Amino acid sequence: MHSRSIPDEEKRRERSRSRLAGFLLLLATAFVSSTVLLAADAPADQLPSWNDGEAKSAIVDFVTRVTSEGGADFVAEVDRIAVFDNDGTLWTEQPAYFQAMFAADRVKAMAPEHPEWKDKEPFASLLKGDMAGVAASGEKGIVDMVMATHAGMTTDAFTKIVTDWFATAKHPRFNRPYNEITFLPMRELLDYLRENGFKTYIVSGGGIEFMRPMTEQMYGIPPEQVVGSSIVTKYALEGDTPVLTREPKIDFIDDGPGKPVGINTFIGRRPIFAAGNSDGDYEMLRWVTAGSGPHFGLIVHHTDADREWAYDRQSHVGKLDKAMNEAEQRNWLLVDMKNDWRKIYAFDK
Repeated sequence: MHSRSIPDEEKRRERSRSRLAGFLLLLATAFVSSTVLLAADAPADQLPSWNDGEAKSAIVDFVTRVTSEGGADFVAEVDRIAVFDNDGTLWTEQPAYFQAMFAADRVKAMAPEHPEWKDKEPFASLLKGDMAGVAASGEKGIVDMVMATHAGMTTDAFTKIVTDWFATAKHPRFNRPYNEITFLPMRELLDYLRENGFKTYIVSGGGIEFMRPMTEQMYGIPPEQVVGSSIVTKYALEGDTPVLTREPKIDFIDDGPGKPVGINTFIGRRPIFAAGNSDGDYEMLRWVTAGSGPHFGLIVHHTDADREWAYDRQSHVGKLDKAMNEAEQRNWLLVDMKNDWRKIYAFDK
């Protein structure tokens, strides 16, 4: 009797093992399926380089309110205009503005053709590496340097010079191409706004022709959505070929009170979102956030001396004083770079 029951016992054990395996497989399948569904339902973090906190929450809350149809703060897509300063807001502006570094490199490259620069300021100081001497020449000296290196050529020729410079020049601190020295959290913010129906513009004191060759690659902002300072440009013929020639004369300064004027002239709609980092953006922030309906003002405060720079009220570049004093009163978001940003640059570890 016992010898005949062994096979039956084995069969029962086999059936038990089979049922257990099937049950475990069912549990595993259910677990995997529920995990996938939860992952699919969970909203993706569209600002991953921002630390969770008040700054990130304020941005997300604003975008949610103005894009929620039927809500009290809903804004039609056509009116979702966002404007961003560039220097110090989208890319680093220390130890000097990128355009100033470009001008300095152009002076050095052009010096053999201009022997008179050895005795003329600020060129003489620059060629000797005396940056204090360059600074001592004041605003007039800087304008002279910019005019000498940015004018007297066609717009196409200048675009090529700028493009070639960005392709070869490297930032003195990070030893990386300048087009990599952009703020990853702000690029994420640009993407986030566009994904929610915003049209994004640059409104900067920098030269419009200096920025336009690079903004689409860097920020996804096409050249027609860039507002900046400009020099006089004239139509001319070279033989039978029409060209636009850059003249050594300032046409428009898109800084300070010039920014609202530039927005009105070139955009034609009052934005509902403005981002800057210095007192040069004060009037833009005032004008944008004085509009009717919901609006948002953001100031990037440079507080991270280790990963970038720490500066504000006393800085010779990107001074932030008046705008910071009034930020709380005017409900502008003051973004603390050190505490609010998980990463500053894409290459940060």
